[in-house]
Amino acid sequence: MSTRTTTGQDDPVITSIAQLAEPMREGEKPKADWRIGTEHEKFVFCRNDHHAPSYDEPGGIHDLLMSLTEFGWEPVEERTPAGGTNVIAMRGPDGTVSLEPAGQLELSGAPLENLHQTCAETGRHLAQVKAVGEKTNTGFLGLGMWPDKTRAELPIMPKGRYGIMLGHMPRVGSMGLDMMLRTCTIQVNLDYSSEADMAKKFRVGLALQPLATALFANSPFTEGKPNGMLSYRSHIWSDTDPARTGMLPFVFEDGFGYERYVDYMLDVPMYFVFRDGLYIDAAGQSFRDFLNGKLPALPGERPTISDWNDHLSTAFPEVRLKSFLEMRGADGGPWSKICALPALWVGLLYDQTALDAAWDVVKGWTIEERQTLRDSVPKMGLNAPIAGGGKLLDIAAEVLDIATSGLAARARTNSSGDNETGFLEPLRDTVARGRTPAEDLLAKYHGEWGGDLSRIYDEMQF
Repeated sequence: MSTRTTTGQDDPVITSIAQLAEPMREGEKPKADWRIGTEHEKFVFCRNDHHAPSYDEPGGIHDLLMSLTEFGWEPVEERTPAGGTNVIAMRGPDGTVSLEPAGQLELSGAPLENLHQTCAETGRHLAQVKAVGEKTNTGFLGLGMWPDKTRAELPIMPKGRYGIMLGHMPRVGSMGLDMMLRTCTIQVNLDYSSEADMAKKFRVGLALQPLATALFANSPFTEGKPNGMLSYRSHIWSDTDPARTGMLPFVFEDGFGYERYVDYMLDVPMYFVFRDGLYIDAAGQSFRDFLNGKLPALPGERPTISDWNDHLSTAFPEVRLKSFLEMRGADGGPWSKICALPALWVGLLYDQTALDAAWDVVKGWTIEERQTLRDSVPKMGLNAPIAGGGKLLDIAAEVLDIATSGLAARARTNSSGDNETGFLEPLRDTVARGRTPAEDLLAKYHGEWGGDLSRIYDEMQF
């Protein structure tokens, strides 16, 4: 989730609804300028008793953030209503290290040219947090969901927008608090060259997002026991907030483009408005009313472009459009999976031949078939049913072959002459065995761990 600390100087008031498509249109880039932005979250735990550290406790989240200064990171502060400040993120050459609501640590990486750079960035980040963890006695867990924590056992980070969201979530769904407090994900942000290019990438990304969910499924435990799912993180989104989640059927309609996505976002209820360094609660209110100066939270005021950009960050569909496309379907996982997720989507979406081939795989699927697949994957993983009979596993190898060809065509090599295709190997292994990471964890739980889920802290920490 994004971090705002100030209002920009060049922040025009929106006077026309036509302005709302500008952030998306301004995201268009020639292919030579396309970049890869990878985000990954991890759970933080105290090594001696596995509790989730609070913000303020000695060796807790604040201390962890500030310890990153030794690696050149600089603190990002947010004002509090009481007039103080809290460090809520760290900014540096590798992007931003920020906090999710219960202290999950996220790297929002820099926009990079190739996957070799992406995986090197990941390696630097993990080395840094592990070094800091040695000092603070904390470890870092690569999973899609806390395997053993109740909501009540988790701390709340002092970020203004999170307080508003935590208050609003129970009004609109039964699992929004779980999404905020108990999940971690890997995401990748990708560019497009035109409105038509955006639309095709959006469609392929949405249709194949359930495959990414299956390949990365890594959240089979809740509060110490198997939960009956392979990706409980993905299941949580099914009842978080229907107004801002889902598979967005309108993306597949003829004529889909920026303006149609604007219409969708205008129907997504607001969370907040950011003014003078503070978040003002506007949960459930209408951005359309804001455009007309009739927002109850700020009567008479009209929104700025920054307000609109903030609002764009408060929808959580399986693929999200801002000034780039975000692929949002994967559970958190180990280092190799952090590198594999961008490899999958770069391979499918950044080469035209591969993009066309991926579209050919899914273009015949109906709205109902796409939704059935999305609904089935959290529980069934690679065995989820696909259109025309068969199961997701039946097309997984074909899709990985397409991604491989797309990466090979990019021909981005490292100093040893290796191209980017090797980053797909963990996914090829998953498909070859027909078993998701969650199924591997369940086999250990029922086998060598003897039902002792505390073993997961040793096996799945970075």
